[in-house]
Amino acid sequence: MLLPSLRTLVSCGCRNAGRGFQQSNRTPHLRQWLAKRSQHSITAEAGANTAPATVPNAATNRLLGRWLLGCSGLVVGAVVLGGVTRLTESGLSMVDWHLVREMKPPQTRAEWEAEFAKYRQFPEFKIMNHDMTLPEFKFIFYMEWGHRMWGRLVGLAYVLPTIYFWKKGYFNRSMKGRALGLCGFVFFQGLLGWYMVKSGLEEKPESYDVPRVSQYRLSAHLGSALLLYCASLWTGLTLMVEPHKLANTKHLNQLRRFAKGTVGLVFLTALSGAFVAGLDAGLVYNSFPMMGDRWIPDDLLAFSPTLKNFFENPTTVQFDHRVLAISSLTAITGLYMFSRRMMLPRRVKIAISCLTAMAYAQVALGISTLLLYVPTPLAATHQSGSVALLSFAIWVLAELRKVAK
Repeated sequence: MLLPSLRTLVSCGCRNAGRGFQQSNRTPHLRQWLAKRSQHSITAEAGANTAPATVPNAATNRLLGRWLLGCSGLVVGAVVLGGVTRLTESGLSMVDWHLVREMKPPQTRAEWEAEFAKYRQFPEFKIMNHDMTLPEFKFIFYMEWGHRMWGRLVGLAYVLPTIYFWKKGYFNRSMKGRALGLCGFVFFQGLLGWYMVKSGLEEKPESYDVPRVSQYRLSAHLGSALLLYCASLWTGLTLMVEPHKLANTKHLNQLRRFAKGTVGLVFLTALSGAFVAGLDAGLVYNSFPMMGDRWIPDDLLAFSPTLKNFFENPTTVQFDHRVLAISSLTAITGLYMFSRRMMLPRRVKIAISCLTAMAYAQVALGISTLLLYVPTPLAATHQSGSVALLSFAIWVLAELRKVAK
């Protein structure tokens, strides 16, 4: 009896000792696993806490690019609306400037009569519109008011998103400078617009010409709008469109220089159009390709000193615009033919083809506007075409730009 009991006791003790030994072996492994897991969790939480909330990346750059392309579209609207305002002779209907107060147009008849009375004190009414009625005045007033309100919309479209993106950290150092420059340029453009209007409100007893704004100030106003547009479009495209990794060959560098020169020529042609509009130079010789019955008119250099003709003689201004337009068309055609000899990405070829097609369409619009004595719808389309042509030229430059190192 004693021997079997002793054997049972020994065997049970051995089994319990074995289980305890196995548990003692498992415990260190379990502790090590738990320690490693907690260490990984702490590291991940620390990394999440130290990472910046927003870093400029491809997604934020695309967002900024869309914003700037939208702003450039609004600038195009302002340019077109300004052109229509000029063509309908509405730009001098609002004879004062207030940033906020003028946002609400006259409502009652008494308010309209007061506004009309202010307009009657200035040269445009006394010389050109002395028989104008109140309904006719309302039309030109709303044209100028719409142009000014559109300008304020452009300003808000630049300033408010700039503040938001700045706070979110979407701008890198370079983009901060560009955004501030664009916003500052918008304010400058608004002040320049009023400075231009003031030139048409001044009494000029020594002049027998019809009241109009200074062609110099008009050109500065349009030129600054085009610069704002080009800067916004270029920055937006470079943020959204990936540059092509092209081999830096001699022919490619020549094509890039050719394209840059062509863009400069297109811009200069558009700017010369402002002098044509400011002097009503589209109404002096309504024939093409000759000016009247001569290739070079007799009164081309009628003013003295000679330099004055290029900015104040309507004949010379129209002649210069013709020469610049034909030169731009020739340069764009040469750019197209030169690009055909090279192996270029499909997107680059499409951009150059669009530029070429738009150039021929723009020249056709200009000739039609001239021959038909500058009808308002056609003239406005021609002015819009100049912005479209400039847009395609900027697109070509964006496609041909070098990859940043």
